Amino acid sequence: MPNTNKLNNLSKLIIEGIQDRKGHNISIVDMTHIEAAPVSRFIIAEGKSNMQVSAIADSVREYVHEHGETKPYNYDGYSNSEWIVVDYGDTLVHIFQPEARTRYNLEDLWSDAVITEIPDLD
Repeated sequence: MPNTNKLNNLSKLIIEGIQDRKGHNISIVDMTHIEAAPVSRFIIAEGKSNMQVSAIADSVREYVHEHGETKPYNYDGYSNSEWIVVDYGDTLVHIFQPEARTRYNLEDLWSDAVITEIPDLD
């Protein structure tokens, strides 16, 4: 876990929810200094299959609700579970299968953001 002073409570809970289901390759894309950015941050992670991607998204929603008493505004992508997005207003959580993450390459798209890699637990 990176320096907790740099992460707000919501981000910490999201990361814990991702790690609870063995999500990996977690990145925080901090766009707070980018005037045209649609949100303050993306939290991006991967699952190895559509089943794991769904489980990670469910874990994030349940974990954040249980520990932070916050529900997402919306979520989408469960129909094929290649890419699920969970919307917490100023934070969007993107959970990808590896091929979809490579295809959409959000980190490169927002390369002027501050990107922090979170080490995998295993």
